[in-house]
Amino acid sequence: MNLAVEGNNIDNHVDEELYNCLNFDNPKSFFLFAGAGSGKTRSLVNVLSRLRNEKGEYLKVNRQQVAIITYTNAACDEIQHRLENDSIFYVSTIHSFIWNLIKNYNADIKEWLKTNLEDEILKLKDQQAKSRGVTKTSIAREKKIETKTMRLDNLNEISHFIYNPNGDNIARDSLNHNEVINIGAYFLLNKPLMQKILVRKYPILLIDESQDTKKELIDAFFVVQKINQKYFLLGLFGDTMQRIYSDGKENLDQNLPKNWIKPVKKMNHRCAKRIITLINKIRSSVDNQEQLPRIEKEKGVVRFFIISQNLPNKAEIENIVIKKMATITKDKLWSGNDCDIKILTLEHHMAARRMGFTELFEPLYKINKLKTGLLDGTLPGIRFFTQFIVPLIKAKQNNDEFSVARIVKKYSPLFGDRSLQVKAIKQANASVISLFSLWDSKSDPELIEILQNISKSGLFPIPESLIPIATRNKKEQGIAEEYKITDKSESKEEVRDKDEMIDAWDDALLSTFMQIEAYDEYISDRAKFGTHQGVKGLEFPRVMVILDDEEAGGFMFSYDKLLGTKIPTVTDKKNVEEGKETSIDRTKRLFYVACSRAEKSLAIVNYSANPELVKANILKDDWFDEKEIEIIT
Repeated sequence: MNLAVEGNNIDNHVDEELYNCLNFDNPKSFFLFAGAGSGKTRSLVNVLSRLRNEKGEYLKVNRQQVAIITYTNAACDEIQHRLENDSIFYVSTIHSFIWNLIKNYNADIKEWLKTNLEDEILKLKDQQAKSRGVTKTSIAREKKIETKTMRLDNLNEISHFIYNPNGDNIARDSLNHNEVINIGAYFLLNKPLMQKILVRKYPILLIDESQDTKKELIDAFFVVQKINQKYFLLGLFGDTMQRIYSDGKENLDQNLPKNWIKPVKKMNHRCAKRIITLINKIRSSVDNQEQLPRIEKEKGVVRFFIISQNLPNKAEIENIVIKKMATITKDKLWSGNDCDIKILTLEHHMAARRMGFTELFEPLYKINKLKTGLLDGTLPGIRFFTQFIVPLIKAKQNNDEFSVARIVKKYSPLFGDRSLQVKAIKQANASVISLFSLWDSKSDPELIEILQNISKSGLFPIPESLIPIATRNKKEQGIAEEYKITDKSESKEEVRDKDEMIDAWDDALLSTFMQIEAYDEYISDRAKFGTHQGVKGLEFPRVMVILDDEEAGGFMFSYDKLLGTKIPTVTDKKNVEEGKETSIDRTKRLFYVACSRAEKSLAIVNYSANPELVKANILKDDWFDEKEIEIIT
């Protein structure tokens, strides 16, 4: 395809196509393909601004809104600002949107919770009946049954439920994040009234990053659209090549209804020309989507450095690469005291290893149900430490008593009864002193010590996932520690009776406070390392991507397979035959996301046991020219 473009307005017709879809008399649902740097937010704002000017009064008279679901709070704020905070637009994250939809239906929520809790308790009791003897798993299961039964018994006392999309939701009358999503999807699929409410209030629903929106919700919205297509428009913005979370819907752009509109944005406004050529090559085996550069964009620089895996000092090698890039690009911001580069790693594993929170991260990452919350920082068991403990200890260490008091008063259940404020203050002070004493004899206490201290004092509420561990008595803790035996010595009954999540938390909680501090710095994007997952949607002038399977230690991704130095597994081949996703597919998507963050120059650093084979393979695939490849041994 000839990438020469006569002008930068090649995608102007897309805005017109989208606007024509937003017809209240004849709505047309659509999927907009918007690749990296394609300016989808600009199109969204342009189309909605025109809608406001031409049809805003219609929405106001009918007391309706256009709903726009985005992926982050920052994206919400940006779109709201650009739409001048007009009340005809409701911009929110998916959790906020669903909560706003269901929050007034307390009786229905209670009914769903009752059924769900009864089912969960029944399953746990059935498993408990089959267990043999008293084990760590049976103890944890008993505590789960007790916690869920208590919650079930308390349902009748709750008149309305609460939920904070940005909080931990561990009060008695609160719903957690997963419950809100599951309830919303269930109501939309099974309650015609909820469908009518959605369609009546929001005749237009637009979803950004739709490829990463939870599959069960996307499926529910599809059902609503199909039933109400004369009155309801569902607009999806996305790029399946940039799907990075496992709970998103695969192949979202395929098998759409025939009457859906499928506009495509072809221009990449972000990247230099050479970078666009590269990312087009990366995705060429996946689909036929090719992007075009802006006319005035510079050529840009791409380099692929292949490093022998056995070189000892990786930090030193990467500094050499940075200096080489400064020379190649003649861009002083690649090195020196004022350097401005973004380092992207293959996966969170590598950042965990380099920043020192591996023992915390790896046990939790192995559990699918915990993975997404761990990667985006919303996992309640983790947020217990990052929201309560980390800021409290930092304030105490800085002798900032005002902040200590503010944190405790805001989050501690000890202040629940206003008539007992004096007693609460004394108890809270004693609890803080007790907690901080863990740092007296040992400078870096284990997380399990912190958790058990908080559980005993009642200073902060314990999330449900950690209660079975936090509330163990000495005998139960002894049984749990004795249960740490190798898989080879376990009987089939013991293996079958394992609780993977409890085991994962037990291992993770043996890590120290410094590790949760490092994780918090990383997940809050205050560290110099970023991941392919964490920077989706962002852009940087200078990017260095590090590919190192050995250091990453992940099992979901493999650059060695992608670059042809490691053969696909039997499972990979089976998945290909069955049309399922492979680790190579996942890796290619992450590689695309990482490379497409770069605006001007891109350095890729690949650690490999076979540098010559990597070079031969990437030359064969025509991803790079020979002059762009350098082997460092």
